[in-house]
Amino acid sequence: CTDVVARGLLVAGYDLKTLMAADIEHDPEAYGIAEPDPAIDFRRVRNQQVFFERHAQALTTDVYDRDAWEPGDIAVLPEHVGIVSDRRDANGIPYLIHHEGPWQRAYEEDVLARRANEVIGHYRVTGGPRLPAS
Repeated sequence: CTDVVARGLLVAGYDLKTLMAADIEHDPEAYGIAEPDPAIDFRRVRNQQVFFERHAQALTTDVYDRDAWEPGDIAVLPEHVGIVSDRRDANGIPYLIHHEGPWQRAYEEDVLARRANEVIGHYRVTGGPRLPAS
């Protein structure tokens, strides 16, 4: 699931792996990391949540506040993370683009409606260091 977020942000011009490695190197205590490993640290839900808390806009975790959720936002659940889709269910709650396991039927699913009480983070990445335009 963390790779889905990292790859989605990469397409948007943000190299999450590099950005997180630099932030962890600068302040490993914020992440609770004794020995940083740039090859894997960005692949931990907890680490991504710490990074987004530090460098993204924190938003409501109430999925019923429909106007607060935009495509491209990041949603964090316990041990899980995904990207908010532009598709919504019949009640206006957005789908989540994510990867949760080998039996998953689609990468874009109605997860937030089913797990509304489990959402522990909602972030919007704006500004900040981007990749050079190619």
